[in-house]
Amino acid sequence: MNRSSGRLLPRDRGAGPLDLVIGVMAFLAALALGASMVAERASAGWRAGLADRLTVQILVPARGDVQGTLAQETDAALAALRATPGIAHAAPLTEDEMQSLVEPWLGKGALVEELPLPKLIDATVVPGATVDIADLAARLKQVAPDAQVDDHGHWISRLKGLASTIVWSAWGILLLIAVATASTVAFATRAGLEAQHEMVALLHQMGAHAWFIARAFERHYALAALGASATGAVAAALLFLAAGGLEFAGVEPVPFLPPIALTLGEIAWLTGVPVVATAIAWATARLSVLAAVREIY
Repeated sequence: MNRSSGRLLPRDRGAGPLDLVIGVMAFLAALALGASMVAERASAGWRAGLADRLTVQILVPARGDVQGTLAQETDAALAALRATPGIAHAAPLTEDEMQSLVEPWLGKGALVEELPLPKLIDATVVPGATVDIADLAARLKQVAPDAQVDDHGHWISRLKGLASTIVWSAWGILLLIAVATASTVAFATRAGLEAQHEMVALLHQMGAHAWFIARAFERHYALAALGASATGAVAAALLFLAAGGLEFAGVEPVPFLPPIALTLGEIAWLTGVPVVATAIAWATARLSVLAAVREIY
């Protein structure tokens, strides 16, 4: 026994690469877990923002008095919306709001300011109420031929599907990382048995049971995995915190992309990465040693 460290097995000289591999895999696992939480939170926010909302678009007419026609059809569409049962509020978007919608694509400048844009009307549906979209669209066409109605159902469905794909992909990555961690620890355990063959043989000759030898190895690799995976998870947590710090520092976020920063409550979930990694290392080392000892002796 190594009295200075309190370990039955001495620290292998080649343990550094194993710690590095486990630390990197824990880092990637924490990133995947954080990405799944970001995707789910962003999708929930987007769906909440689009739920119980309608958008009516008054397209720019091909000819005639463009501005006059847009204004006339907008007023007619507003009147039809406000007379529709289930519509709580309807109001057109201001010029500044319209400009902010197109700036991510066209930038800000004179061209954007002079470009004729369609009119948009934002309508809020009474929670729990049902609006007949087909009937509303038909009535709007009668008073505003260039009007189009969008209940955002298609976008909500796509956002939900995209978020589910990201979340399930993240869980698939976590599963692959878990398998890779178990395989790495199993290989290291076999190598450790070979390196400590004389000690294991001596313990066996002295009457030590296989479970006693396995306990020494499982503790050895579990502690190593705990330290390495905790380091990787902390690095990932610092990365997410740094992303939040960029937002507070005034760095302009990428349009249409959700903030990648995690809240403190979400970061707490990253502590599960070293816990799971340690459990995997413990179980893998135990099973590997028990199988190897039975084969040898």
